Amino acid sequence: MKKLTNLLAATALTAAAAAPAVAEKWDMPMAYSASNFHSATGAEFAKCVTTGTGGEIEIVTHPSGSLFKGADIKRAIQTGQAPIGERLLSGHQNENALFGFDSIPFLATSFDDSAKLWDAAKPSIEKVLAEQNLTLLYAVPWPPQGLYFKNEVNSVADMKGIKFRSYNNATSRLAELTGMLPVTIEAAEISQAFATGVAESMVSSGSTGYDRKVWESLNYFYEVDAWLPRNYVMVNSDVWSGVSDANKSIIKACAELAEYAGNWRAKEYTGFTLQGLRDGGMTVGPASEQMTNELKEIGVTMTNEWLEAAGDEGKAIVDAFNASQ
Repeated sequence: MKKLTNLLAATALTAAAAAPAVAEKWDMPMAYSASNFHSATGAEFAKCVTTGTGGEIEIVTHPSGSLFKGADIKRAIQTGQAPIGERLLSGHQNENALFGFDSIPFLATSFDDSAKLWDAAKPSIEKVLAEQNLTLLYAVPWPPQGLYFKNEVNSVADMKGIKFRSYNNATSRLAELTGMLPVTIEAAEISQAFATGVAESMVSSGSTGYDRKVWESLNYFYEVDAWLPRNYVMVNSDVWSGVSDANKSIIKACAELAEYAGNWRAKEYTGFTLQGLRDGGMTVGPASEQMTNELKEIGVTMTNEWLEAAGDEGKAIVDAFNASQ
């Protein structure tokens, strides 16, 4: 941490000493509410870059899908409609199965395992992004994913027919295999969807439920620790190529700080938000043994399907992760 801070300070001084360049404004779309820890981390990253570059690059964040909806953010960056942004990349698993590496059920269920899986997958993800005119800056995991329901659920049979909020291929498939009905809903629309009955359940972290006050509509949260998906901050590669070496160093240092802070927040936020759900009136606790076993069986099916779709490169990621255990 100290090394990163010193690097940022040194590069900022270098930039300040140089002749001033033309200021650039980078609008940064983000899908989640301003109060969400990912958005807070992104706002601090933006401030770090703006300050570190002496205002040569000013990053302005736009949370809650206010500039582009979550599903449109990555495409907007690829095509230059926005220079930088944040997105849950497993939301684009339909483009390339590798994007879903962090949503393989019950493969990496803790922060330590999530970090090992990310180390195994990062080179492949960076390669895929580069082919799509995108440069990865940093990635931060969500807390472990649990299941939210309006009514008590003790087995997969109890889930049949429930309208389930999906946000990527994995969640849609989970709904199908449990007999639930998948409904695609962006994070910014969660509260309204539950309030109006468009959805009655979801798999997500305590963080999302807390931010959206889902206790106003839902009553149960089951800690199944299914997976820890990641949000990524990426920049358009054409824009990145036009950034000076000094400012690239500053942005990279700010990204390292953001990743460090985001990981810390994710861990600290886990217990805080689960208690927040309890304080809101929800019943929070582990799933029944029957439901846990049934979900793990479904997880095996989903893992095999992902490995088939991801091919040799996907297998190499899982093998490297398993070897790190």
